[in-house]
Amino acid sequence: MTEPLDNFRSETRDWLEANCPPEMRTPMRSEKDACWGGRHFEFQSPAQKQWLEVMGARGWTVPDWPSDYGGGGLSAPEAKILREEMARIGARSPLTSFGISMLGPALLKYGTEEQKKRYLPQIARGEIRWCQGYSEPGAGSDLAGLQTRAEDRGDHYLVNGQKVWTSYADQADWIFCLVRTSSESKHGGISFLLFDMESPGVTTKPILLISGYSPFCETFFDDVKVPKDQLVGEENKGWDVAKYLLGHEREMISGMGLGGGKATLGDSVGPIDDPLLRAELAAFDVDALAFQAMSEKFIDELKAGQAHPAMPSMMKYAGTELNKRRHELIMAAGGSDALEWDSERSKGGKQARDWLRTKANSIEGGTSEIQLGIVAKHILRLPGA
Repeated sequence: MTEPLDNFRSETRDWLEANCPPEMRTPMRSEKDACWGGRHFEFQSPAQKQWLEVMGARGWTVPDWPSDYGGGGLSAPEAKILREEMARIGARSPLTSFGISMLGPALLKYGTEEQKKRYLPQIARGEIRWCQGYSEPGAGSDLAGLQTRAEDRGDHYLVNGQKVWTSYADQADWIFCLVRTSSESKHGGISFLLFDMESPGVTTKPILLISGYSPFCETFFDDVKVPKDQLVGEENKGWDVAKYLLGHEREMISGMGLGGGKATLGDSVGPIDDPLLRAELAAFDVDALAFQAMSEKFIDELKAGQAHPAMPSMMKYAGTELNKRRHELIMAAGGSDALEWDSERSKGGKQARDWLRTKANSIEGGTSEIQLGIVAKHILRLPGA
């Protein structure tokens, strides 16, 4: 296999050099530089739009998805080579999408053929932006306690209820949503629905965070009609879909520990006089590089279907703690300058706001306490866990 893979690497390198715009080879300055796609998204530059279009046309926004569904149809080794070659030139991800990182894998496993052909190519090309309707005011860590109801009305469901912490709900096109279709069983009465956020009866309200940003929303459903063909999997068996999707969400969140592909802090924070702080930065760099290697192994095992079911929880916890530690060290290295909040010099208080944002990492996608419980029970096999 060495020669075919070597040829693939050479061809991939040449194609990226010819098609990745120079502007897309520079680090993202903030989350605002991410390309989300969707019908309401405003591209930051012609280069960003061009990069999405050429990668989407080749299927390389989702290189390991089947080509029949808009993917690149690449093998696991080929997809890894593509990631490596993109990293070599500093290429930005052409598309940031909950459709790719969460919903897509669930549809590939549980969706009907019609659902796959309808939604997956749109996700791959960045034509549809998704949000996640999971947590509720009374059902966060105990997600299965959700009360948003979907009443069977023959050819459609009638959805009523509320979700909270819905990331980017006010900017999303569609939502993948957990609803209760039966009260006979807590876990067995949940179904998994897809519907348009412009459906009559859907409203959103942003939630302001301590960082000053508002990526989360409250989402309300009042007599929302959802066609029956937008049910994923079987009615009352949506918990299976939800758990599978959560594994991929936790994989995505664990990636925060890599700091956007920049594992080391030593060079990025500049000269440090304090020897104790320098030692902490060096220790962090060692841990970050080890986590990067572990992440590569985990992704390879996950793609091959060989990962332990609880591994996403372990990776999510480790990545969360690493990302929090990264930003605490950045704040320490920045000194009093890092505390600036609104100045032009501090880019609107970027360091402080990013540090505050990491506090949510230990809550979103399942709290750290929940993840530790899963690791204790299913990996460490601790008694009474």
